[in-house]
Amino acid sequence: MRRRLLAVLLLAAAFGVGFFVYRTEAPASAFPFKLGLDLAGGTHLVYEAKTKEVAAGDIKESMAALRNVIERRVNLFGVAEPIVQVEEGGIIGAGGERLIVELPGVTDVKQAIELIGRTPLLEFRLARVGIENLPPAEAGRRTADELFEKPELTGRFLKRASLAFDTQGLGEPKVLLEFNDEGSEIFARLTKANTGRTMAIFLDGQPISTPVIREEISGGKAEISGRFSAKEAKELVRNLNYGALPVAIELVSTQTIGPTLGEAAIKASVKAGIIAYIVIALFLLFWYRLPGLVAVAALAIYVVLNLAIFKLIPVTLTAAGIAGFILSIGMAVDANILIFERTKEELRRGKTLFDAVGDGFARAWLSIRDSNISSIITAIILFYFAATPVVKGFALVFGLGVITSMFTAITASRILLLAITMKDSRPARFLFSSGVR
Repeated sequence: MRRRLLAVLLLAAAFGVGFFVYRTEAPASAFPFKLGLDLAGGTHLVYEAKTKEVAAGDIKESMAALRNVIERRVNLFGVAEPIVQVEEGGIIGAGGERLIVELPGVTDVKQAIELIGRTPLLEFRLARVGIENLPPAEAGRRTADELFEKPELTGRFLKRASLAFDTQGLGEPKVLLEFNDEGSEIFARLTKANTGRTMAIFLDGQPISTPVIREEISGGKAEISGRFSAKEAKELVRNLNYGALPVAIELVSTQTIGPTLGEAAIKASVKAGIIAYIVIALFLLFWYRLPGLVAVAALAIYVVLNLAIFKLIPVTLTAAGIAGFILSIGMAVDANILIFERTKEELRRGKTLFDAVGDGFARAWLSIRDSNISSIITAIILFYFAATPVVKGFALVFGLGVITSMFTAITASRILLLAITMKDSRPARFLFSSGVR
C-alpha cells in the first residue's frame, strides 16, 4: 500500500509540473520558452573588419576584443541571447575577417543596426616628423595617413571614460580617459619618447584634438576637450564606455528570419518529437508488456521534467537543441531496457516478481551509471570546446536530458514497477515477459 501511495504521489507531481509547463496564464507566463534565432525569428548581420592596418600577429586578439565589445554593447539593450562570433577569412585566417551578429526576436533590420550602433573608433596617432614645416595649403592636401603615423594606442586599451567640466575656464565639457595596465604602459612610453611632438586624437578617422606632448604622462590618463557641446561629450562618454572598437567595421550583409519560418520549424520539431515518442512507446509495449507501460509513463515524466527545466533555467531552444532533446528521448529508454533485461534474468532464476525487480535494478545500476557518465562527459566536452552556438545548444540540451533520464530511471521507473508488482503467478509472469513469448 505504501508503494502504491508513493507511485500515485509521483504521478500527481508529474502532472502538476506538466500543468505548470503548459499553462499560459500568469504566473507561469513569467517563464516562457526562450527560442533561438532560427525558431523565434530575428536578424542576422555580417560586418567586415578593417584589419589592413593591424599587424598580422595582432589580428586574432583584435577580433576577439571586437567581439567582446559588440557583445557587451548589444547586451545593454536587453536582446535575449544574442550571438556574436568571429569568422576568420583567408587560407591561414588572415584577411577578410568578419563579425557575425545574430539578434533573436529583432526582425526590424534598421532597429538591429541601431542596436549595434556606430561605436567610436578611438586612436592616438603621432604626427610624422617634419609636417610642422609644411605650408597649411600643402598639409590640407595630405591624407591622415600621410600626416600621422599608424596608431599604437587605440580604444582597445580603454578602461573607462568620464565626463568633466573645465573649472578654470568657461566650464567647457571635456572627456577624461583612463587606460588599462597595458594601455598605460604604451601611453607612458609614447609620451616619454616623443616629447615636443604632436599626438592627435582621432575619433572615427577624424582628428578631434591635436595636443603637443609636453612631458611624460604616467598613470594612464588622458583628456579630450573642445569641439563638442555638453550633449555631444555625454554621448561620446556613453559610447566609449559601451566599447570603443579596436578596429573599424563595415556592415556588408543583412538577413531577416521571419517568425513564420520559426513557427514552421517549431511545428516540425514538435511533430518529430511526438512521432519519436509514439514509436518508442509502441516498441516498449510490444516487447516488454507491463514493464514497457511503466517505461512509457516514466518517459512521459522525463519529457515533462525536461520542459520544466528548459523554462526555469531558462534554456535557449534552437533547432539543433530540439534535435538533441529528441535524441535524448530515445536514449532515456536505455536505462529501462537494462533494468527490464536484468529483471527477466532474475525471473528465470526462479525469484519472485518483487525480488526480481529489486535485484534487476541493483544489477543494472552500474551499467546505467557508467553509460550516463560517459554521455555527460561527452556533452561537457562538446559544450566547452564548441566553436559555434549551434553545437553548444545541442550539447547543453543533450546533457540535461541525460541527467534527467538517469534520475527518472532510478526513481520513477523503480517506484512504479515496485508499486504494480503483483502476486507471483503465471499470468503475472507473462506480463513481465517480452516479445511474442
